[in-house]
Order: sequence, then C-alpha cells, then structure tokens
Amino acid sequence: MAEHPTGIPIQLEPLVVRVLAPNASPYTYTGTQTHIVGMTDLAVIDPGPDDSGHIEALRRAIDSRPVKAIVVTHHHRDHSPATRSLQSLTGAPIVGAAPFDLADMGARADASFDAAYEPDRVLSEGDTVTGTGWTLEAIATPGHTSNHLAFALPEMKALFSGDHVMGWSTTIVSPPDGNMTAYMASLEKLMGRDDRIYYPGHGEAIDKPQRLVRGMLGHRKQREGQILRLLGKSALAIPAMVERMYVGLGAQLVPAAERSVLAHLYDLQARGLVIEEGETWRTTA
Repeated sequence: MAEHPTGIPIQLEPLVVRVLAPNASPYTYTGTQTHIVGMTDLAVIDPGPDDSGHIEALRRAIDSRPVKAIVVTHHHRDHSPATRSLQSLTGAPIVGAAPFDLADMGARADASFDAAYEPDRVLSEGDTVTGTGWTLEAIATPGHTSNHLAFALPEMKALFSGDHVMGWSTTIVSPPDGNMTAYMASLEKLMGRDDRIYYPGHGEAIDKPQRLVRGMLGHRKQREGQILRLLGKSALAIPAMVERMYVGLGAQLVPAAERSVLAHLYDLQARGLVIEEGETWRTTA
C-alpha cells in the first residue's frame, strides 16, 4: 500500500503508531504491521521479522522513550523473531503468547514457527500490561494457532487482533496446531465484545469489526456446507475438494487451502458428520 511504505511510522490515533515491516508475501499481504502503543512510555506489539531495517525503523519510532513491554500475539516467524533484537535495544520484557515445544507436537508446519521465541512472562485471558495512559488486556483467541492472543486497548476501545481477524483475508487455520473449532469459538467470542476498531497484524484497520467478524463466521459456515455437499455425493480426497471449492486459486495458495479444508474436516469429524477412509473423506449420513 503506497500510502503506508515500510519503515515509516504512521500515527493511527493518539495512542497508536504503526510501522510496516518489509516482508510482503502472498501470506503476509503488504507485510507484518508492528503497533506501538503509548506516548511517554510504550508497548511494542508484534515486532515482526528480525530484519535490520525494520529494527532500525522501530528504534527511530521509539525515539529513546522507555518500552514497558514487547508484546506478542503468537510466535509465527513473521511476528516474533524481532523480539530478541528489540529487547537488546530497549531492555523491555517479552510478554504474551505462550511458547510450546514443537518437537512434542507431532507433524506440523514447523517452518512457520519461531523456535527461539522465549517470553519473560506468559499472558492468559484477562492479564494486563500497563503504562502511562494505556492498558493492554490479553484476550485468548486460539484457532490460527493454539497460543494466539488478541490485545484490547480499552482507553480507545481498540483491539489488536493479530492474525485472528485481518481486513485483507481470512486467516489460515492449519492443523494440528491450528484448530477450526477453536477458531470459530474465538470469532463468536469477539462478537460478544463492543470494540470500536481492530488493528490487525496484516492489512488495513477494521472500522466495522462486528460486521467483518459476522461475515467471517458466515464464510466459514459456507465452506463447511460446501464440504458436506461435495462429500454427500461421493468420497473425495482433499486435493479434489480444493479443486472444486477454490476455482481459479493460484498454485502458491493451494497448500493453505488444503490445510484449511483439513481443519474443517477435523471439526466436522469431531461432530460426527464426516469420517476419514484412507486418503478420502465421506459423510456419515
């Protein structure tokens, strides 16, 4: 987005500044957005990839002000690796999403996780980080990852939604760590809140968040319906489902679509609606 170039601090409102990292891709859109909260002392949310230019842009934006916390929504490699460099610069504690041992979690997309992520303090639902004139409250929003957190800024009725809700695309839910049942429950949870605006990890700010979340719930239910209709006709493997469901999808995005369909299938299986037979799936009806 030309009006928000990488490395340039953009004041979104009095307590919120955004700095875009130079890691645009089909999965990160224009790049990871680091948000700086506060005026006299600060929190830095999702410092992003450990890119020297991005770290220098954050240093300039911080401008010698004390950093109370480096806050992490989840430890994918486009969100948390810069925590180490930023901690070296500022001395601030790394707080937020819990780490987990990838080796103990079975087959997963290890490449997307930041294995070196090590928080000084793990935050759970309702835990807070505070500074002068601001509060960040942890909201557990598992689904995209099992440890995903959003952070509410009640002074502005804003929510930093990480990758759980983004304005440019629905999030990837990739088993085994990504879980569609948890993702849907987290969306329902946000529907019960009255946040004025969301600041996501990727894409523009969302100024009608309830409408978007309602639409995301509807979209996922439509996908679920597509799967049940397809499998109601014949047993199918996941690649065949994706070919029918995502007409015209670019080849680079097919793996993500396959993971999303698998997440839906696991959710439907847990509800007794589909069963797995070798490489194919069918409905139980």
